[in-house]
Amino acid sequence: MSSAGFVERIAERVLLLEGWSRALVALIAGALSALSLAPYHAFLILLITLPVLVWLLDGALPETGSSGIWGGIRRLLPGFRIGWLFGFGYFLAGFWWVGQAFLVDADEFAFLLPVAVVALPAGLALFWGIGGMLARLVWSDDWTRILGFAASFTLAEWLRGSMLTGLPWNVPGYAAMPTPVLMQSASLVGLYGVTLITLFVAASPALLGFRSGTGASRSTSTVLTVAAATCVAHLGFGLWSLSSAEKAYVDDIKLRVVQPALDQKEKWDITKEPLIMARYFELSNANKGPEVANIAAFTHVIWPESAFPFILSKRADQLSDIAKLLPPTTSLITGAMRMEEAANSDEQPKVFNSLYVINGNGETIAARDKVRLLPFGEFLPFQNFLENLGFQQLTRLRGGFAAGHQRSVVDIPGTPTFLPLICYEIIFSGRIHPHNDASSPQPKWIVNLTNDAWFGMTAGPYQHAHQAQVRAVEEGLPVVRAANNGISFVADAYGRIEESLSLGQRGVVDSRLPVAHASTLFRHMGNWPVMGLICLIMLGLLLLNIKSKHRV
Repeated sequence: MSSAGFVERIAERVLLLEGWSRALVALIAGALSALSLAPYHAFLILLITLPVLVWLLDGALPETGSSGIWGGIRRLLPGFRIGWLFGFGYFLAGFWWVGQAFLVDADEFAFLLPVAVVALPAGLALFWGIGGMLARLVWSDDWTRILGFAASFTLAEWLRGSMLTGLPWNVPGYAAMPTPVLMQSASLVGLYGVTLITLFVAASPALLGFRSGTGASRSTSTVLTVAAATCVAHLGFGLWSLSSAEKAYVDDIKLRVVQPALDQKEKWDITKEPLIMARYFELSNANKGPEVANIAAFTHVIWPESAFPFILSKRADQLSDIAKLLPPTTSLITGAMRMEEAANSDEQPKVFNSLYVINGNGETIAARDKVRLLPFGEFLPFQNFLENLGFQQLTRLRGGFAAGHQRSVVDIPGTPTFLPLICYEIIFSGRIHPHNDASSPQPKWIVNLTNDAWFGMTAGPYQHAHQAQVRAVEEGLPVVRAANNGISFVADAYGRIEESLSLGQRGVVDSRLPVAHASTLFRHMGNWPVMGLICLIMLGLLLLNIKSKHRV
């Protein structure tokens, strides 16, 4: 039997599946798709799993005999079910590590572990269900269904990253960007543009499943040729970009990024304060040779998110010790909790997850608050109501953290202007920079402070670091990442890692600061061109299907 005949037989069997067997195949295909993400980067798995999803949608036939608005919705429900099942498997396999955070304080939160591990993927899969509905809305029995598939699920992914608080984690486009040479397309079209391309290319082999007639064979060959050419262009642009990308650094700026590798159980323990501070001080002042004998060799020392188990501004003794540590020419950039006293005695003070800049005299010369807070980690939806029922977020701060009002750059003497991003704020493609404020200085680098110790030695920290690396390429800005337990690194504006520390490793990253791009097309245009193209594709396919004899 030829390979083409084998694929056709597989496609036919998938198409005719019913009931539990159909649901199970969708679930398994979705779960296997997560292998395309960090730290595995097995992109080729999508060339199998996404065609299976297309064939399952081929068989998601609408119910007949229904009319009106409800009838129209019922006709799309089979597509929703397939999309949701595939998405549930994908997010279940890609997000299982979230449960590790509920084991840090197991006595308090272990009972929520099944809910977190299952409920989060189930909720995120709703967007893939929407993608399945949209795809079926523009579905056909010819090659255009691949285009509609890619557009529908890219739109669903954009909605997932935008609606409510948004959680654009593990967007499929990351699968096509495992290394810097394959990341450069993001500087043109961003994460969602690469996602559109990824879904189209990976789903195109589905056309091999049904090729009856000369016209169908010809269109299949054309689509596969376009898909192959797109892959070549994606790689070629990356090779061309990096071939002309010289290594260049900002004069007189030397960075030391501290990775203390504190266990999450110790990190918030006030009784561990002497151990915690001693580790920061020891690493910051580490002797790494004749040219780097101590902290005085660096202009900036960077500590990770929420470095202290106390409110720094209320500890004059610790600020004094930090002032003694820092030479006059060295600044400390660190994560810390910031407190604002309430106007009324009846109200609780507000606590912010913040970034501080402290100069060599021990003075706080800049502070920025985290704008996007992590649901269930830093706050609870309906905070007061759920707290009264006995629930609390993982940080166990009464009232939850308060969100900053607006993100802004840090522009201080002796430091290139930088954009502060705390924890998962860096995963929001096209939404990290305050573009609307043209009067403010433009950032020359990104400082990302995070604490991934919540998730232990799992896939989560690798995924987080990979997404931060892609942001460097999109924005054309170096990213300096300080993570408590890893992965800490300095990446240039092309996503190339200058220096790094692996997950779980204790130490420092010493590096110069790479220069920024003048700009990138994506940074200038954002996601709107790609979203506009998707809307045009969807509208065109909808009109075409209404008029076409191939309408399903």
